Amino acid sequence: MCVPGWPIMLLLFCLLDSATSSPISMYTPAPLPSQISSPSPFPTVIPSLQSPSLSNPHPTPTISSNSAETTENCPLIISPSSLVVRFGDPATANCSVMNTALNWHYNLLVWDVPLKSPQPTMDRFLVWSVDKMTVWNNTAMCFLTSVVGRGCFLYLSMIVYKPPDIVSIGFENHTGPMFEGDQYTLHCMVVDVALVGNLTVTFYRGQTVLDRQKSSYTEKTPVTKTFTLDINPSKDDDGVQYWCEAELELGAEGPQPPPVVVSEKLTAVVFYGPRFICPAKLQVREGESLRCKVRGNPKPSVTLFKDGGVVSLPTHLSRKHAGKYTVLVDGHRGQKNHTLEVEILAGSGTAQRCNIHLLLVVLLIQILTCCKTRSQRD
Repeated sequence: MCVPGWPIMLLLFCLLDSATSSPISMYTPAPLPSQISSPSPFPTVIPSLQSPSLSNPHPTPTISSNSAETTENCPLIISPSSLVVRFGDPATANCSVMNTALNWHYNLLVWDVPLKSPQPTMDRFLVWSVDKMTVWNNTAMCFLTSVVGRGCFLYLSMIVYKPPDIVSIGFENHTGPMFEGDQYTLHCMVVDVALVGNLTVTFYRGQTVLDRQKSSYTEKTPVTKTFTLDINPSKDDDGVQYWCEAELELGAEGPQPPPVVVSEKLTAVVFYGPRFICPAKLQVREGESLRCKVRGNPKPSVTLFKDGGVVSLPTHLSRKHAGKYTVLVDGHRGQKNHTLEVEILAGSGTAQRCNIHLLLVVLLIQILTCCKTRSQRD
């Protein structure tokens, strides 16, 4: 059964549908490989370029690492393969297509970098360059798209570093002289350094390495960190110099030799003693002096007692100086008493040698006098 007016309405609908439909495109864009995912998620997406139209016969599709092949079969080369650049310095990297990519029918080479990405190109290479590296983000990729639906990407390993502004050394919670046998903590402060994960700090005593510590921190931006070392100074450490150095180990691609910043020298003052170095019984020949030593810092005072009174011994001893003495040594950590027995031996002491020399002189004078007298008689 025919409804009145239906053919007219059908004709109008067909005419309207023909008028609003899009014109036939002269170019069909290559499909993107949506079924291939990267080995790890990467959030950065390269912005879409101009959409395909009659005036643009080579459109550029939107590209991300989620729609590209892994680097295993990617015909890209990035030179250098690892970029190590100091913050504020210029940086350059070149991404190029290998000859094996001819069967890829690639149509675009794209850089995704944190600073000043270059315009995509259909050439076989694309250079990324900046006058100053001013970001700490170390992620960069080069993409290759293809008209047959295959694409791939390659990462650029990029390290942005900064040597420390200053390296200083000191003692933790301590000022002034140290005491022998006590424990102290040296601290080496490294100020405003990146990458701190590549830092090695070395402690020195003079030219001797005390300890070498590798950083376990992971910050990518400049930080200030303190490294510590416990020491137990002895009397031998009095007057030595402690210092530390911070070295950024950046691998073969980094600067050679690696950047090193050295601290100032810290001269140690160690209080020790007093120490009385002498046997309990001492034998001394006549004319000689005592060979006992007293050591300490600060220099200790020494007092000798004999028969309950204070005495002082001369440089050249005689038999009357034999006997028992009490030696009182007074140092920074109190007083110490020592008992000393002195025995004076006769024989080859200084006094005996003097007496022999005097006897020889007298004998020589007598001989000369005798010879002179005899000569006058003749």
